Amino acid sequence: MKNFLTGLIPAVPVALILGTLLFSPSCANTTQAPSGGKKDTIPPVIVGIKPLPGATGVPRHNAQISFTFNEYVTVKEPKNIFLSPPLDKAPKYRMHGKTLTVYFESDLDSNKTYTLDLTGAIADNNEGNMYPGFTYSFSTGDRIDSMVVTGTVYDCNTLQPVKGATVLLYRDLADSAVLTKRPDAAVKTDDWGFFALRNIPDAEFRLYAIQDEAGNNIYDADNDKLAFIDTVLRPKLIARDTLPELLKYNMKDTVRCMARRSEHELYLFRDQTSKQMVMNKERTGDRTAYVTFMAPDVQIDSLWIRGFAQKELIMQFNDQRDSLEIWINNRKRMPDTLHVFVDYLKTDSLGALTPFVDHLRLAQAGGRSARSARRDIRHEDTVCVVTAKAAPETVEQVGFELEFKYPIINAAFDSLVLRSVNPRRQEERMPFQVSRDSTNLRVYHVRPEGTLQSGYDYYLKIPHRQFRDINGFWNDSTEVKVALPKDDKLSKLSLELTGVAHKYIVDLLGEKRDKVLRTYVVEKDEVISFPYLKAGKYTIRLTEDLNRNGRVDTGNYGEHRQPEKVKFYKLRDGSYVINVPESAEMDQRIDVAKLFGN
Repeated sequence: MKNFLTGLIPAVPVALILGTLLFSPSCANTTQAPSGGKKDTIPPVIVGIKPLPGATGVPRHNAQISFTFNEYVTVKEPKNIFLSPPLDKAPKYRMHGKTLTVYFESDLDSNKTYTLDLTGAIADNNEGNMYPGFTYSFSTGDRIDSMVVTGTVYDCNTLQPVKGATVLLYRDLADSAVLTKRPDAAVKTDDWGFFALRNIPDAEFRLYAIQDEAGNNIYDADNDKLAFIDTVLRPKLIARDTLPELLKYNMKDTVRCMARRSEHELYLFRDQTSKQMVMNKERTGDRTAYVTFMAPDVQIDSLWIRGFAQKELIMQFNDQRDSLEIWINNRKRMPDTLHVFVDYLKTDSLGALTPFVDHLRLAQAGGRSARSARRDIRHEDTVCVVTAKAAPETVEQVGFELEFKYPIINAAFDSLVLRSVNPRRQEERMPFQVSRDSTNLRVYHVRPEGTLQSGYDYYLKIPHRQFRDINGFWNDSTEVKVALPKDDKLSKLSLELTGVAHKYIVDLLGEKRDKVLRTYVVEKDEVISFPYLKAGKYTIRLTEDLNRNGRVDTGNYGEHRQPEKVKFYKLRDGSYVINVPESAEMDQRIDVAKLFGN
């Protein structure tokens, strides 16, 4: 019994109200406060509540609840005084001695069960010890609703739990409800992304979660992230004092927090707006411009520029197809203003996509005329600029990268010279293959044929005047050098992928999952390797690319489309983190079909 109590947060251990709490379906959990040392480390304790928890017939107008503590307290985080279902205005409070009184400026609804959560809002005056939490329930009718819905909110990309997300429950099953109405119940997620919507009626609901930037408990598609459950749900759990999911735990108690039953999983994503129109436009150079659109996957029927033939235009979308780069392959003098016409499907006043032609006027970059722009000419303005680079850790996978500032119209890739120099300084030319990057028409990859060797230096030379860009300029000569890492402490991680039935994106990330270190795209069973890794902790993320567009797609609420399914590889011990030691060669086998439940 003692071990059980140490994992719980002290709440209301007072004989005065203990009897009521034990028999009320709305009560919060009560535990014994831990003993303190010389320094006051014990959080404040509630010694009185008026009206008592589980009260019914609470007046709709000028309702207020008073909490008396055993010491003087302060409200440290007012926004954490959270009422469900929320009103138009957030709860207000006032302090009088050791008593906190919470009141409501808006009238309560009739025959409605409410919960008032104080978790993370209150601290004592002396040491700032936070009051861990208490959930108080009351009703304006003659009964307290007793059903419970639980779940966990995750980030759709990192699969990390999201703290402080707002979970919303709606009896209105229309798709528009989350956009226009306040919910019938709401709650904030804890440190583990876990939530328990308590004291709700036995009815059908739709379940959502948002990162509520405005704090108004309504989904704002322009600013908030969203998660939703595809189906209508009906609560199955009944609130009771011993239900683990309703107990208040120390958030550092991993065992008990993880043991709570999570009925639903929600994955937060940035919604793809359905409102389509030109959002921004700019002329970035004499012959270059870009146009961005509000929504991805814009549908363009045609684009033309006054005074130029269609064949003289070079265009490229980004991965999301919401940004378009435009180059003019014509070396005549450019006008001060380009008149660009875009015939595309634009959202009209009724929200429907209809054909529309936008006339975009793009003035000379920087507001300068073409004549004045020619007065300030640098060397890089008169050559075909190309940047060559290669990374020691990835040269075997992606080769050398050549990126041109402008699209090239004349290319002599057979003039490139790739050579190896061994430790005895003996040179040898190497064969290679050239391919254009699938996402950027100005980028090319030069991949050596054969096996690269440690201790060798590899040079790629781009000879003079072999590449010509749309401005008519030729390139300068340049050379880049790379060598495989020589550090004996570096390690190699190999993944044997089986059960690959679709296209998958495989990412190597750090322990925090906040940065992609290396990427593979696989479409069949194969072994992929991540060599030259420093000792450390890594994670493996796999994304199911069902639409085969080579990118991780977010969700779309309007189309009821969830984000593309993401999974992290889990080790046998239940951990998602692969600990790579120094000077190691590690092999992991991943059954992709089993991982995704296919």
